[in-house]
Amino acid sequence: MSIPDVGTPAPDFTVPGMLVHAGERFDDEYTLSAQIGRTVVLAFYPSDASPVCTSQLCSYQTELDEFVDLGAVVWGISPQGLDSHEAFARGSSLSFPLLSDASGSVIRTYGVQAPAIGVRRSVFVIGPDGVVRWRHVGLVGVRFPKAETIRRHVEALVG
Repeated sequence: MSIPDVGTPAPDFTVPGMLVHAGERFDDEYTLSAQIGRTVVLAFYPSDASPVCTSQLCSYQTELDEFVDLGAVVWGISPQGLDSHEAFARGSSLSFPLLSDASGSVIRTYGVQAPAIGVRRSVFVIGPDGVVRWRHVGLVGVRFPKAETIRRHVEALVG
């Protein structure tokens, strides 16, 4: 499928995910449409614990309180399973949900699949109305949008 355009409804999905909070792992199903009314920062990344993915998600963790203060939730999503996500979250002190798209269906639906690495490093800001309000889709490699750039787009939705 093609990458959703800004101004179009974000494709809905439900996938398993996990969150490490106060030392405990919590597994759940995560459904995008259940977040209507909240801004969602959806960050696709290729692999748990790789150097660039760690830098990317740790930078979002650093800004997490500001995203939360703006009423936004941050979800990381990659093809790895929940056990891998747990190790990554614990090792990098990540306190937002990491979602598992083991089948690659969400990655394909969002048009961010990439040969060799599996998924393009991409971020979508989905407004409280379920519409894509901003996106950054990497071609390949190590570049990712900085947390402050994403925060500016989230702030624009709050007004």
